[in-house]
Amino acid sequence: MRSFHVLRTATLFSTLLLLFTHCIHSSQTDRYDTIIENARVLDGSGNPWFYGEIAILNGQIAAIGGRGSLQSATADERIDAEGRVASPGFIDVHSHTGGALTDSTLRTAIPLSAQGITTVIVNPDGGGPVDLAEQRARLEAGGLGVHVAQMIPHGSLRRHVIGLEDRDATTEELNTMKSLVREAMEAGAVGLSSGLFYAPGSFAPTEELIELARVVAEFNGVYQSHIRDESDYTIGVVAAVEEVIRIAEESGATGVVSHIKVLGPNVWGKSETLVQTLREARERGVDVVADQYPYNASATSLSAALIPRWALEGGGEDFRKRLENRETRQRIREEAVVNLARRGGAERISIRNSQAFPVYEALNLQEIALDLEMHPVDAALHLLEKSSPGIISFNMQEEDIETLMRQPFTMTSSDGGLVAMGEGVPHPRNNGTFARKIARYVFERESVTLEEAIRAGTSLPAQSHHLRDRGLLRPGYRADLLIFDPQHVRDHATFTDPHRLSTGFDDVMVNGEWVRRNGEPTGKLPGYVLTRTTRFPGLQTSTHP
Repeated sequence: MRSFHVLRTATLFSTLLLLFTHCIHSSQTDRYDTIIENARVLDGSGNPWFYGEIAILNGQIAAIGGRGSLQSATADERIDAEGRVASPGFIDVHSHTGGALTDSTLRTAIPLSAQGITTVIVNPDGGGPVDLAEQRARLEAGGLGVHVAQMIPHGSLRRHVIGLEDRDATTEELNTMKSLVREAMEAGAVGLSSGLFYAPGSFAPTEELIELARVVAEFNGVYQSHIRDESDYTIGVVAAVEEVIRIAEESGATGVVSHIKVLGPNVWGKSETLVQTLREARERGVDVVADQYPYNASATSLSAALIPRWALEGGGEDFRKRLENRETRQRIREEAVVNLARRGGAERISIRNSQAFPVYEALNLQEIALDLEMHPVDAALHLLEKSSPGIISFNMQEEDIETLMRQPFTMTSSDGGLVAMGEGVPHPRNNGTFARKIARYVFERESVTLEEAIRAGTSLPAQSHHLRDRGLLRPGYRADLLIFDPQHVRDHATFTDPHRLSTGFDDVMVNGEWVRRNGEPTGKLPGYVLTRTTRFPGLQTSTHP
């Protein structure tokens, strides 16, 4: 393995880099807020580490030098990293924390900082509020433990303008959606998210997304998509990735395949095809990337996993009325049987957060079916008649996860939320994603190097989402950074005990302030909502109040 330890060997490149960094100094002052010394600096670029020192002033990285280069400078705080790694803070490009971060009890974002996250991009999968200005005001009202960037969600737009009807938008409706996208981008959104696997996003033709993404491209934004099919439900996973590529290519927006995976036995092994498809697109000049969470199980709703989209038109009440019709129910059942097989069977689906049936919490669908003395699909329809439970679905293979992870265009993301300790039985990715990437895939399985894992969570997300002043340790960049011993990083959240926090990221800085120090949260709220200050490509930057 090209391991963390092997890369300690000096190369000509790293020697030149070290000499260069001795000379970097972006400030004219010799007094700083914080100086970090004796750190193994992993700057987020993917380059090997070097011993260095970092100076922080007014929320920015003011200077970076080689070992001993800042000895003559003074600082309010001088920290000896003692050979631990210093890196940029992680940017979670696919986070369902937008609502939770407005809660006064959750806005410190302790489970996020415990795994090294300093910035989240919210409103993924086409879900979230249409009024981003109102969301921003609520986020900023009480302070934030992390920075937040916003997406404008396509599914919410379509529901707002068209409802849950399975039809194309009229010219007037499309123009209304384009105006709302423009309004959101002008308000500072980083792009448009879609959830084409879900209703009502699934009702939208590709051409609708291209038109909306063209507006996003005017602002140098991204089109981020939970693709139309991650298995073989409809068009198939390869065609679904090709749809993202087409939208990016024809619109000019950066395309992002959200939480890329091959889901279910029917498509296991197709990761190589996806990699080749994305490589070929990039080789011909299409700006398209992907993000991924490092788990073999996904999380969605029971209805999304099993119920055909035509049966969900109009929403939950209309769906339940369809179940009352014997012939329609039988048609739904037949299609659900096929969909259950796509996910590998009832034993692979675990029910979560079903308020109507708390007795079935964390049981799999096979266990529930045995209790009800029903076929698993009939048991699922029984649950759906009275509730809309979530599920965790064990549908991925390790080989596919690693194949996709190794690609230089694959970012790390959590697809996670933020919940109160002990609330429900969520996916462990909420609390473990970025720590798991290092503990399991850098050190245990040696799938990627530490340098690659850091880049996948820092500079690659910043570059792909056009966040100009973060994601790297550079003078002038925001002081969002981590100090940690990578050998001690651990994810502790499991599928049966998902609330346990990650450990190892002992010191976490957001905007020049410690939100985590010596392994303990500080309670500080230095984060802000990122916005774009200009619509011209190459000139945009994130700002703060």
